[in-house]
Parts: sequence; C-alpha cells; structure tokens
Amino acid sequence: MDRAAGMAGRLRYHEAAEGWVEADPLSHGDVVLARKDVPASYHLCVCHDDAAQGVTHVTRGEDLRAATDVHVLLQTLLGWPHPAYAHHPLIRDAAGRRLAKRDRAATLRDLREAGATPAQIREMVSCRIGDLASL
Repeated sequence: MDRAAGMAGRLRYHEAAEGWVEADPLSHGDVVLARKDVPASYHLCVCHDDAAQGVTHVTRGEDLRAATDVHVLLQTLLGWPHPAYAHHPLIRDAAGRRLAKRDRAATLRDLREAGATPAQIREMVSCRIGDLASL
C-alpha cells in the first residue's frame, strides 16, 4: 500500500453535501486484490465495473464509505475515471437492524410494492433531497 499510495500521490474524491474529501488509503494497510480461491476482490471488481459501465455517480451505504479510499487509489493507478460519491445512512427496520441482502431484508422494490413512497424511503435513510441533488 505504501508504494501504491506513493505512486498515486494526493487522492481526493467528491462526496455529496461535503465537497472534496481527502482519501487515505494507507489507513487500510495492505489490501488483498486477488487470491487463489477468489479471483478478484470487491474493491477491484467494483472499480472495474464502474469504469467499464461509465458510472459517473455512486450511491452507497455509509458502511462502505471507508472503502472509497481504496477505490480512488485503484482508479488513479489504473487510469480509470473517478465518479462522484454519496454515502447515505443505512436503511434500518423498526428495531434498528440494517436492511441487508445478506439477511434477506426487504429491498427497495419490496418497500415500493408494499406502498412506501419515495419520501418515506428518503426519510428511512435520513437523507434530504438536497444532499443527493448536489451530485
């Protein structure tokens, strides 16, 4: 990581409602990008897919915000574009548990089919329209 960060130089990304944020990939230590049993890591795959698909704006849960430091480093080293980012609070159920795919929680589609309005869903993520509009 030290060598990669040195090659990349100063790293920043644009975060909705905050502006430019300094990335600190060194805080992650050495990151595994591939292993024998796993062809490529989430970090490498998501950066590749975003670049290949021409993604310009990424909206993810706040639990993945720290990973953005690694993503910006990979994008820089590989010459890929840097999308703008918006990290939102996690959507939680009435008991405060996050709604996650791994737990087979309700999806946005499920919520909409159950009658939730876009305003209600925005309220669930404690996200104001203006926060995302700045993307």
